[in-house]
Amino acid sequence: MSYDSTLKYLIEEYPQAIVQWLLNTEITENPELLKTELNLEPIRVDGLFLLKTNNNIIHLEFQTVHQSKPPLPLRMLDYWVRLYRQYDTNIEQIIIFLKPTTSEEVFINEFRTANTFHRYRVIRIWECDPQPLLATTELLPLAVLAKIDNPRAILEQVAAKVNIIEDRRQQINVSEGVQLLAGIRFDADLINAYFREDIMQESVVYQKIVREGLEQGRRSEIKLIVRLLQRHLGKIGTETQNKIQDLSFLQLEDLGEALLDFKTETDLISWLTEHCD
Repeated sequence: MSYDSTLKYLIEEYPQAIVQWLLNTEITENPELLKTELNLEPIRVDGLFLLKTNNNIIHLEFQTVHQSKPPLPLRMLDYWVRLYRQYDTNIEQIIIFLKPTTSEEVFINEFRTANTFHRYRVIRIWECDPQPLLATTELLPLAVLAKIDNPRAILEQVAAKVNIIEDRRQQINVSEGVQLLAGIRFDADLINAYFREDIMQESVVYQKIVREGLEQGRRSEIKLIVRLLQRHLGKIGTETQNKIQDLSFLQLEDLGEALLDFKTETDLISWLTEHCD
């Protein structure tokens, strides 16, 4: 999840830098970000950019693993069909694999069956020249995954460039992106040797990840408590369950301790009325 949040932040915050690197050409317009949820049965892609000058859409997918269900080639065809139905324009699809592997699947760039053939572009980030990424501040998080001979050298170069970013907000968020994506390739101790943890904790992406983690933990706690209550009291009404859904972490902990004293759902409702006021 942390990788997804970081990469989606880069896409939304720095679309022009990413598109220029992907196309290896300078563009004067700032690509328009399109809605990433496609029609029909809802699915969501990683990034969609519209270049109005030539009316092209760039569809970008990041992958940390090469296995997928359905398989990636079929997914890319499915994405293309949905995009073409929705926008009726030229579409360039790109998969960027982030984690080094020798699997044959990261070399596949097409879907082929009896009556259908579809092709897309594949980038294996560990084979990419790091210099274009190092030359663009917004792409420094991806630079740590590019082709390297000396791991310490690339981290040192990226850290030095992060340290001279003048805009404090950008420095914090780029630093956080670097540290999270570096975790795909490097040991945490090596990353910590070059980057300050306190800077990462200030970043908007880091805070989003923390919030998502806390909310996921709260939802798991709710499910556990509802199961315990139903085992102890029997079926619980929908309205009562909705009240439990609104409880904070601390309130859920208190309820977890109190529920063994309840004899009926009425006891539970009385407790909720008192503690949810």
